[in-house]
This record gives sequence, C-alpha cells and structure tokens, in this order.
Amino acid sequence: MLDLARLRALHAVAVHGSVSAAATALGYTPSAVSQQIAKLERETRTTLLERQGRGIALTDAARHLAATAQQLLAIVEQAETTLEERRGRPTGRLVIGAFATAARGLMPPVLARMREEHPSLDARLLEVDPHLSVDLVAQGVIDMAVAHDWDIAPLPAPEGLERAVIGDDACDILAPAGHPLAVRGRERPLSRDDLPGQRWICQPPGSVCHDWLVRTLRATGHEPDLAYQAAENHTQVALVAAGLGIALMPRLGRGTLPEGVTAVPLEPVPVRRLYALWRTGASRRPAITETVRLLRELWPQRTT
Repeated sequence: MLDLARLRALHAVAVHGSVSAAATALGYTPSAVSQQIAKLERETRTTLLERQGRGIALTDAARHLAATAQQLLAIVEQAETTLEERRGRPTGRLVIGAFATAARGLMPPVLARMREEHPSLDARLLEVDPHLSVDLVAQGVIDMAVAHDWDIAPLPAPEGLERAVIGDDACDILAPAGHPLAVRGRERPLSRDDLPGQRWICQPPGSVCHDWLVRTLRATGHEPDLAYQAAENHTQVALVAAGLGIALMPRLGRGTLPEGVTAVPLEPVPVRRLYALWRTGASRRPAITETVRLLRELWPQRTT
C-alpha cells in the first residue's frame, strides 16, 4: 500500500517545483520531505526525482504518480469534509494561503479567534502571492486562499473553486507632509489629473499595483516616472518619509504612518477587492464556512 503522507509530499514537490518550496507549503523541513520521497522511491522501486543542474526534476513516473496522488487527496478531502460536517463543528487541519498585507493586517485576529473558539481546528497560515494561491487551492495544496484583484485585473476563479467577497480595500496617495499634493489634499481629494509629473515609489513590474499605476497615468497622456521600486510596503513608506517621492498604497496592513508621511484621498478611489477561495468539494466543511464568517466579521476593523 502506498503511504498517503508520502504521496502528499510528492504532490507538493510537483506543484512547487522544489523540495524546499514543498516543505514550506506543508509545514515540514526540507529534510523531512526528502525522506518521504526517498521512502516512496523504495516502496515503488522507482526513481522519482532526478538532479537537474542545481535543482531537481520529476521523472515521468513521478509525474504520473503525482497526478494520481491529487485524485486520492481529493477523495480523502471529501471523506474528511463529510465527517466534519456530521460533527457540526470545525475540526482537523485547515491551511490558509494569504498575500503579504492580508497575512499581516487581517489574518492574525482571525486565526486568534479560530484558536479560541474552535480548539479542535488546527488552522495554519502560508504567505503566498495572490495569483499563485488560486492555483494552490485548485491543486489541493492549501485548503483556502485570501486573494485580491483590481478592476484592471479580475481574479480568475478556475472551475471547481468557490469564492466569497471579504471586502474592498481602499487605496490612498502617500506623500511627504510638505509635498504640494499633501497640501492640496488638505483642501480637496486629489484627482488623477494631479498625478502626472511626480516621482513615484511603487512595487516592481508584474504586481497588480504597479500595473494599475502605469495604466492610470498613461491614460492621462503621461509616462510615469517610477524612480524607486520596492516590494515591501514598509520600504515604500520609508522612502516616502525620506522625501523621495509619492506612493499609492492600500490601507490593509499599512499600519500607522510615521511622522512626516500624509495619506491623501484620491477620487475616484482606487480599490482592490479581497476574496476567500476554496474548492467546491469542501463547501460544506464547517471550517470553511466559519473562516469566511470571521474574515467578513473582522474585515471592517482592519481597514479603518
């Protein structure tokens, strides 16, 4: 008989592309994942991983076995969902993937409430890019994702996934306190016509926030001056505080702004929408419905 835990480890390596990434997703050490794969190779008398440069590659046999493992894990999930539904309360393990600012600004109180109110539920958190998280849910690597989209880039929901709106996260312009836009913002909300000609602090290319900024300014007939690019919001705030430029930043997870940085409203207000996503087969699971409830209940407290 094939061991399910070892199949789960192989499936995670197939999805994430490396032993270390699979270990992070599963909450194991890389050594533990490697041991599970080695035992599976001995059980099946088959080579599953091969060295490829500095990394590893799955053999044809491994890819076939990983696909079978995904089917088996889906069957196991159905059985676990039925048992949890019969108990009528959240139990078992629930792995939630969330993007960085949601992991920081929303998930801590949600996870704390879940631990307090549902001690039989082992809720875990994995910080992951919002677009990657959707695929991880679809592939059965994580149970639920907290992801977001913007009006210019709607979040895809592959077949077999359900989603629920958590809330809308408004964005502001951050500017040094003495900046002309900060002064103007004390009199009226800024418009998009106020934005050209500024030096911008933003996320790197490929992020939705970066793409929104570029498209918005190009729509006014101006090419944005993206002088400083940093993935972390806290780094962007520090650059604004140093007087180096302005930034567009959502409120969720932003934290208290340092002295010398002003949040200026922009109209129409840029908004990103947050969603919870999970597999359709798990929709009856009490852990899913309760997590969605808490996300919605605690959402207004995290963005004011």
